[in-house]
Amino acid sequence: MWSNKILLSAAGLLFISISQAQSENPLRKDSISEIVITENRFQIPFGKRNKNIEIITAQDIAQMPVKSINEVLAFVNGVDVRQRGSFGTQADISIDGGTFEQALILLNGVKISDPQTGHHTMNIPVALDAIERIEVLRGPMARVYGVNALTGAINIVTKSFVKNSVSVHLQSGSSFENKEEGDGSGKYWGGAGQVVAQLGTTAFQNLISLSSQKSNGQRYNSATEDIRAYYQGAFQVNESNSLDWSLGYIANEFGANGYYAAPGDKESYELVNTFTTHISSKHYFGDKFYINPRISNRYNTDDYRYFRYDLTKARSEHANNALSFELNSRLMTSIGDFGFGLELRDEDIKSSNLGNHNRENFGSYFEYRTELLSKLTFHIGAYSNYNSKYGWEIYPGLDVGYQFLTNWKLNFNVGKSQRIPSFTDLYLKQPANIGNPDLKSEYAWQYEGSLQGKIGETKLELRYFYRDINDFVDWTKNTGNIDDPNEISKIPYQPFNLGNNKMHGASASLSRIYNLGQQMRLRYSFGYNFLSPEELSYAEGIVSKYVLESLKHQALLRIVYHTSNWEFSTGNRWIKREMNDPYFISDVRLGYQLKQWYIYSDITNVANASYKESGAVLMPKRWFTLGLRFVLH
Repeated sequence: MWSNKILLSAAGLLFISISQAQSENPLRKDSISEIVITENRFQIPFGKRNKNIEIITAQDIAQMPVKSINEVLAFVNGVDVRQRGSFGTQADISIDGGTFEQALILLNGVKISDPQTGHHTMNIPVALDAIERIEVLRGPMARVYGVNALTGAINIVTKSFVKNSVSVHLQSGSSFENKEEGDGSGKYWGGAGQVVAQLGTTAFQNLISLSSQKSNGQRYNSATEDIRAYYQGAFQVNESNSLDWSLGYIANEFGANGYYAAPGDKESYELVNTFTTHISSKHYFGDKFYINPRISNRYNTDDYRYFRYDLTKARSEHANNALSFELNSRLMTSIGDFGFGLELRDEDIKSSNLGNHNRENFGSYFEYRTELLSKLTFHIGAYSNYNSKYGWEIYPGLDVGYQFLTNWKLNFNVGKSQRIPSFTDLYLKQPANIGNPDLKSEYAWQYEGSLQGKIGETKLELRYFYRDINDFVDWTKNTGNIDDPNEISKIPYQPFNLGNNKMHGASASLSRIYNLGQQMRLRYSFGYNFLSPEELSYAEGIVSKYVLESLKHQALLRIVYHTSNWEFSTGNRWIKREMNDPYFISDVRLGYQLKQWYIYSDITNVANASYKESGAVLMPKRWFTLGLRFVLH
């Protein structure tokens, strides 16, 4: 087992040299007015980015008519959120037309993706009010983060300490519709609460986040309840050395009607518990070099009950653990910046359905970034990876940015990436879904160009990309000449490597802020994303999960208008999937701020549209919410 080796290596490297690196480091003390993108090695100001990156700030989140991280991401260009449950219960996240297994999720740069299945990747223990920003990095990110960042990565960054404060946030809502027959009596409703505290000093910082939500659902057997707890600490040992750590926990249980195996899973139920922890340190040696060792662990249990009232059959209990050690570093020189380091990761699962399995992963990388050439930014690197099941692979990548006018920049990116099948892909045994232990890894090359600039005060970004995935994995079933839907539903899906998946994509985004005087301001952001896959050649009678839900068109519009006290915001999205009818969802919020108090009312799905984001799960129709937030400084 590599677990002991990881722990022993990490223990030595994590606390080594605290007393050796004593000189003051200007890198850590620079006051940067714009957001700095949090990558493992390089901290790059947003204005100097060479990639397609979108930042959702805490202010953006506070103004959105949303209740969960999933709902926030639904308003990000190119991100496809396929929720199975409301109120953040369960969602699959994909980027630029990829599958939900091909996007990597991180919390403060720490990987929290689930090796069992991407269905649990969004089990994030942080309350929405504790988030400082969300960084969405589109394109091949394997050069930066290693395996499974095939189509991109989403990094959730929690709030850093500014001053002592406590916020309390309560909300309650309902569709005011009567519950379905057999689902009890009364109306469908839900409520939630959050408490977020920042306590400490400049040297010793603490973030505490507690949240809970409960709903009796929006349709038969869709009730949900979760508790989330998160603690984050940081300690400045001296001018050159610092420590930070975190502990997180989420207990999530929900009715899973139609989640994975409709229509037979009408009575299914699921309980998921996730524990996350990390400890890291940063050590500066002079003002040119630092190292950043980190240990992290994610433990997840999943109890899936196909028949919630009969636990003697069709019950699957899983427990998986992912233990990682990373060492990241940066060296600044007169010719540019260098980044290099390594990662060791041990993943194992013990399951009544999938069996007991273990695999190890070892990665190392080297990167170089320079701005020596006038108006040109050059960023090149490679990540070398060894997996105990799939062997060696190298992911090279190149980013080039050219500032050809003061407010205009042209970017070009190319990179290779890999996605290793999940344990569910390989070993699942269910009536409606069967794994395939002979699956190969997916590999992809992606090429893209983007243009960023301003026309007057309007920000504009245009992007085109082409991606070619080799050994693409899709879950399919062969229905042959069967026409009876009941008989077709009895045929299980199984994943196979089905050749190349080639995708062309284009996107555009516009945003602007209008200062209207007397503390009145109007802000809008618009995004459109178009995806055109080259047709996959499936034989007649083959039914594909990917093709059914693949995103084709996505149009997003957010508008915020506020005065000194009043605020109105609306979020709108029009979605067209490859094989489904389009749908349009509009959400609105009206809020009033009085000193430390903020009261608001949301209406989500104003037009009462009937729509599905994933599988057979109908999403909530019109929903009314009242909320109250109080902040004490």
